Amino acid sequence: MEVIPGWTSGLAVDELSGILLVTLVVVLVAVLAYASGEGYGARFFVLMLVFAAAMAVTVTASDLLVLLMGWEVMGAMSYALIGYVWSDAERVRSANVAFLTTRAADMGLYMAAGFAIAGAHSLRLDDLPHADEPWRSLVAAGVVVAALGKSAQLPFSFWLSRAMAGPSPVSALLHSATMVVAGAYLLLRLRPLLDATGWAATAVSWAGALTALLLGAVALAQRDLKQLLAASTCAQIGFMVLAAGAGAVDGGTAQLVAHAAVKSLLFLCAGMWLARRGSDRWVDVVFGVGAIALAGVPPLSLWVTKDEVLAGVGEQSSALLAVAFAASVLSAAYAGKALLWLFRAGERVRVPWSQRVPLAGLAIAAAGLGVLGLPGILGEPGPDAWELVLSGVLAVVTVGAVLTVRRVPEPAWGLQWLWLERVAVVGVVRPGFAVARALARFDDQVVDGAVQGIARGGLWTAGLTRRRVEFRVDGLVGAVGRAARSLAALARRPQTGQLHLYYAQAAVVLAVLVVIAVLAG
Repeated sequence: MEVIPGWTSGLAVDELSGILLVTLVVVLVAVLAYASGEGYGARFFVLMLVFAAAMAVTVTASDLLVLLMGWEVMGAMSYALIGYVWSDAERVRSANVAFLTTRAADMGLYMAAGFAIAGAHSLRLDDLPHADEPWRSLVAAGVVVAALGKSAQLPFSFWLSRAMAGPSPVSALLHSATMVVAGAYLLLRLRPLLDATGWAATAVSWAGALTALLLGAVALAQRDLKQLLAASTCAQIGFMVLAAGAGAVDGGTAQLVAHAAVKSLLFLCAGMWLARRGSDRWVDVVFGVGAIALAGVPPLSLWVTKDEVLAGVGEQSSALLAVAFAASVLSAAYAGKALLWLFRAGERVRVPWSQRVPLAGLAIAAAGLGVLGLPGILGEPGPDAWELVLSGVLAVVTVGAVLTVRRVPEPAWGLQWLWLERVAVVGVVRPGFAVARALARFDDQVVDGAVQGIARGGLWTAGLTRRRVEFRVDGLVGAVGRAARSLAALARRPQTGQLHLYYAQAAVVLAVLVVIAVLAG
């Protein structure tokens, strides 16, 4: 179809987008089924459905124009859902932070579209790797910035902490199969573009690896369960971004699918604990399955998918592999800390079957989706057996150590998410406001002052003209009028009505004309 005359746009489903669509539908159905037992109104479900539809458009878009449409609607719906309880000022502030942070990064996608028109004369995703330089590198830079922002990778990770202000079903969907994975999906989709630039693939790899490591440490330091899960989302998506940069597209896709099931399950269980101050044994069991899967314990899903990513990274760089392996061990540590919540006393509340069934389905998926990472399933050879054994043993040992010690260091830099938001405020927000205030003063004092000065000058000139010129012009007009009246009075005197006087006047006029004619001749 032609959204813009002369530019073909549309939707397309291939292997990658098809897998993402199935994942989206399964998680969406599970989350909405769970939310139906929480008493949310029609506004909540409408926003969730529009949110999911925007994600579906994003993953099936074949060009940047349609992708931007889905991308923008998804961002707007995330703002509405994070700030769903609009009467709570703090939740609204959190929604503002999340929205403005992602919007700032989204500008990269608009820049990429403009550079694509200049360098490739096309907005189609398939044509981007063939753009001329330097446009190709500029397109890649815009895409990378937008993707890292949307997927809460460094340095944008702090907005995901703020997103925890939303209801738990929102977190379950946002952190698993929709907005936060959209950036990782885009990088996996545009892997040929990253390769074509020569630098973008390396930059993306290191961004993902460092996010997986540092945000893994942040997750381990958290005291709040939802904050721990949020930081772990950044870290786990870091593995997907790393896979996109290292060329392990199949491993990154398998990691994305398995993580969607694991994280949606954990957020729903956490929300139940926080909302009801307790749960039943069923919730404890399925949460335990999700946490163990998150740790990478065999034979659950993330054990295989994460190792497939590491296998792809090992073929590219030993330094990247070392960072990613350390991040893998950290993931077992923060998953073990999440398991400690199972030992906290709480009220036993019976969970209805309408919520048990979706939790059960997600737990089964969290346990079994590791099959996607097995050699040959998605096309890549996969990790060696010894790699699987080593990572599995390390995961079990790490989880056991955390459960035994039960006390994990909680440094301030970890609790404050590396002070990323504070850095953004000091380095971006305050200078931005300072520039805005300076421009406002310039507008008020210089631009507006100039306009006001011109207006005052015009009024002064008009007053001057009225006092000095208008009097003379009016006097001249009056004089002309008086002269005309005098001539008219003289012209009326000969009009006596006597015929002999008219003949005499005609004779005089004729004599004058004769004299003029003689003189002229």
